[in-house]
Amino acid sequence: MIHITGKIPRQVAVAVSGGIDSMAALDFLRRAHDVVVLHYNHGTPYAPKAEALVREYCEKHSLDLMVGTCQKEMPAGVSAEAWWRDQRYEFFKWATDLPIITAHHLDDCVENWIFTSMNGNPFLIPSKRDQFIRPFLTTEKLDFSLWCSRKGVPTITDPSNDDTKYRRNYIRHTMMPHVLTINPGIRKTIKKKVLDSL
Repeated sequence: MIHITGKIPRQVAVAVSGGIDSMAALDFLRRAHDVVVLHYNHGTPYAPKAEALVREYCEKHSLDLMVGTCQKEMPAGVSAEAWWRDQRYEFFKWATDLPIITAHHLDDCVENWIFTSMNGNPFLIPSKRDQFIRPFLTTEKLDFSLWCSRKGVPTITDPSNDDTKYRRNYIRHTMMPHVLTINPGIRKTIKKKVLDSL
C-alpha cells in the first residue's frame, strides 16, 4: 500500500522519469490532485524512450507536461550521478513555482542511510527541502511496483540502474542483500527514524 506523510497541496508538480517509482507516484497523485508533470531528458541513448512513455501517459490522462533537455557537456572528472542530479534539479526549479513532489521511498532512505553511515555521518533523506516534497518516504519500493502492476501503469527501466559502477547501484544490488541478511528489520528501523524526524 502506498503511504504518504504530511499534507500534499492540491496543486503540485511531479518529477517523473518514467521508472516504476515516479510513474506510481504520478498515477497515485493524479487521482486526487491537480498535477503538472516535469520530465528531464538526460540526452542518453535510453532517454528518448523514457520521454516518449511519459508523453504518452500525460496525453492519455490530459496532464500538462514540461520537458527539460540536457544542453551541457558533462565536465571531465565529475560524478555522473551527481552531475545529472544537479542538472535535473536546476530544471525543476526553473520550470515551476509549484511544490515539487519526488518519488523517493523507504528503500531509498535505507540505502542513503547506509551510504552516509559509511562516511561517518548517517543522514536521512529530508521529507521537505525548499520547494521539494518527498511524501513517500515510508512507502517501500515493492508497493510502487505492485501499484503499477495492478493499475496497468506503463514504466520503463533505465539500463544504467543495473550498472554497479555507480555507488547507489552498488549499494542496492550488491550490499543490500547482505544487509537484509544481517538485519531483516532495517526497513522498519529506518521507517521509525523517518517518522520521528517529521
